[in-house]
Amino acid sequence: MRTDTSLILQMATRFLVPLLLLFSVFLLLRGHNEPGGGFIAGLVASSAFALHLFAFDAGSTRKLMGVETQLLMGIGLLLALFSGLFGMLVHGQPFLSSQWWSLSLPGIGEVSLSTPLLFDIGVYLVVVGVVTTIVLSLAKAEE
Repeated sequence: MRTDTSLILQMATRFLVPLLLLFSVFLLLRGHNEPGGGFIAGLVASSAFALHLFAFDAGSTRKLMGVETQLLMGIGLLLALFSGLFGMLVHGQPFLSSQWWSLSLPGIGEVSLSTPLLFDIGVYLVVVGVVTTIVLSLAKAEE
């Protein structure tokens, strides 16, 4: 933990990071019908991690993320690719054709899933991975 940053910034960061991450999930899930989606949600999540980096240090930010940024990018790309190929392989439709299906979860009820949502989640993971890789690399270069 760095000692040259403000105590106020550190305390505010502990409050704001969970709110920013929750807001990014909100933007991700409403992106089909309203403004939002994977890209802007990924930028909001990345800004939460950047704020944490400014308040603390790169090591604690990596620990907060809990996963390597390159892994996020890879999983995101595979998920986006899978969402595009799903309609082709299963139904013989063109690449990136939207597919919808329902899932019944006990205690929750009927949940609607779609390939556009999977694509948005893939974009979200790629954006978070790329932006945090850049920010963490700049922090490492500064050290």
